Amino acid sequence: MAKARAIVKRRKAVRNIRKITKTMQMIATAKFQKSLKRAVGAKPYTLKIRELVGELAATVGDVEHPLLRRPEETGRTNRIALVVITSNRGLAGAYNGNVLRTAMAFIRRQEEAGNKVDVYVSGKKGVSYFQFQRRPITKRLDISDTPRFAEVQPLADQLISQFTDGQIDGVYVAYMNFVSAGVQRPDVMTLLPLASIQAAAKPQDKEIHRKVAVYEFSPDPKSLLDELLPLTVRSALFQAFLDATTSEQVARMVAMKSATDNADKMVKSLTMRYNRARQSQITTELSEIMGGVEAMKG
Repeated sequence: MAKARAIVKRRKAVRNIRKITKTMQMIATAKFQKSLKRAVGAKPYTLKIRELVGELAATVGDVEHPLLRRPEETGRTNRIALVVITSNRGLAGAYNGNVLRTAMAFIRRQEEAGNKVDVYVSGKKGVSYFQFQRRPITKRLDISDTPRFAEVQPLADQLISQFTDGQIDGVYVAYMNFVSAGVQRPDVMTLLPLASIQAAAKPQDKEIHRKVAVYEFSPDPKSLLDELLPLTVRSALFQAFLDATTSEQVARMVAMKSATDNADKMVKSLTMRYNRARQSQITTELSEIMGGVEAMKG
């Protein structure tokens, strides 16, 4: 009877865990829907800003701006900044592990190339990881689970200031890139310099004969770039935080669904074991009774 009781206790514990994982799955689903709306809603704005700046740079021609400079043009400092975006909570499957592995691989490549990496970490999981690795953290970022532009802007302005002052050669962001609800990829994005916009300013060979629109600027192009280029950096960094938050909720939703399904399977397995144990006990008791009856007859 002791074995059957132990199985009953374990089955009850698994059912309680199943209730918790099912609830967490529902919460993650609700948060994912909210995060998805924010990420999808902000992405067209981010892309349009980059497109607008690219067209402006292409129209002006030779563009000179501190945010477009390359380290080779003003001298290298062999120092870069890396922003690592992780979560504050676990139970999200391989989400944090994938981001941190990608970040560490990037750091090793940069150190092999002779660069020093200043690490800016968002999320308790990332902070704990780098502390365990005994790697110094330049700054711990206090960004809420629902990122707001007002929280991200000071960080972007700080990195822009360091880059324009020549203190660092580049700024990179390690995060989980949200492609779709079924696809999220760990990635390292180049935030500064704005190489993609600078490349867009140079027409490709097959685009040379394409008609180019003529713009009239008011105010002048330099004033527009002074306003739009920092805005491009801020919006790109904010979009990275939105994508990371959405990917985190997807990962947690999938992880909790898997945990719930596994709990269901375990309950069924424990129920079968309990039935077999109970049947074995009943058979043993019947055998003992029949043995006692036979003994009394004798």
